[in-house]
Amino acid sequence: MTNELEQQLNLETAQIHWRELQRFFASGNAIAVDPSLDLTHVAAEIAADNAAQLKEWMEAGLVDAVKDAQALQWYEADSLVWAVVIKPWVLVQPIIERAH
Repeated sequence: MTNELEQQLNLETAQIHWRELQRFFASGNAIAVDPSLDLTHVAAEIAADNAAQLKEWMEAGLVDAVKDAQALQWYEADSLVWAVVIKPWVLVQPIIERAH
């Protein structure tokens, strides 16, 4: 089930400018996902209400509400982020440029 959900969520994941997500941040519904995690996997775990896994990630600082400082940095840089919606949340992950 989770694998099918991850595949579906992968199709719903998109790059978007952070500025377009400001209303979700303002309403407290923007969740930051560390680049070390797979965004669609995290989204699937949230959809499955896997509280134990979410707690582990949150305690490790890998998944958390977008902080004011991070939001401001992304806004000022007009950053492009990966985003996927798991209502009422929008999960966002910075795009990390990897050297080839």
